[in-house]
Amino acid sequence: MRVLITGAAGFLGSHLCDRFLAEGHEVIGMDNFLTGTPDNLAHLVGSPRFRFVSHNVTDFIYVEGPLDGVLHFASPASPVDYLEMPIQTLKVGSLGTHKTLGLAKAKRARYMLASTSEVYGDPEVHPQPETYWGHVNPIGPRGVYDEAKRFAEAMTMAYHRTHGVDVRIVRIFNTYGPRMRPSDGRVVSNFLVQALRGEPLTVYGDGSQTRSFCYVDDEIEGIYRLFQSGEIGPVNIGNPDELTVLELAQKVLSVTGSRSPIEHRPLPTDDPRVRRPDISLARRVLGWEPKIALDEGLRRTLPYFQALVEKQDSAVARTL
Repeated sequence: MRVLITGAAGFLGSHLCDRFLAEGHEVIGMDNFLTGTPDNLAHLVGSPRFRFVSHNVTDFIYVEGPLDGVLHFASPASPVDYLEMPIQTLKVGSLGTHKTLGLAKAKRARYMLASTSEVYGDPEVHPQPETYWGHVNPIGPRGVYDEAKRFAEAMTMAYHRTHGVDVRIVRIFNTYGPRMRPSDGRVVSNFLVQALRGEPLTVYGDGSQTRSFCYVDDEIEGIYRLFQSGEIGPVNIGNPDELTVLELAQKVLSVTGSRSPIEHRPLPTDDPRVRRPDISLARRVLGWEPKIALDEGLRRTLPYFQALVEKQDSAVARTL
């Protein structure tokens, strides 16, 4: 296949490029580096089946030649990013989805939307099945991301019903692994960087809020299976093993050997109290479930953050 992946320089987008290339496909990666980084794609430079295009997906997209797939993974995806860039987040979820769907329609390509567990908001149903419509505050600070993705899902299904576009919708739950940005504000990257530097681990609220963390290799496997399947979705792809943020902090301290203290700060507005995917549908239609336990995933992720922290600290030292 020949596929376009937007957000290709991001955390998940770059791993998705790797997976499609590993399966023998041709990949066009698109990004404007709003939150992605060229470092995530550096290893693909010179690959005969990979081409990179610098472009903002909220503008008209032109791709020469046929396309078999369009995978829309462009978007700020962490609270730090979408709280700093609320309008860009809304635009990539609305205009970006519209432009990429238009391209898929014109090329008669299969379309995949990267949606999110955030469409469930602060859920009143636990764990969250795909049939749950969510509990979202549309005018709260987090609403810019939640509603952008909810709108994107509605637009995707409208193109499917009206124009017959072959679509897939994946709802991605908390994912971690190499290539996360150290300053992206997500809890795993925050804790690892803080622990490696001996800084206090920042826990918001009392730390009793729960999350479910999926290692990136498992997440990409589920996403790839969904794209290749006949299932439209939405389909939850995430790890149903739930733990509190405080328990995650203890695991990070253990895997890093850090003696960092834990520091509590006020809970952000509309921060979900619980988050855990019901993956019954993924198990049934994709034969998928995560294989990598959190302790193992953290051990696999640690060397990446160790190298990043050493590089950053060395750069700071050279300027002193």
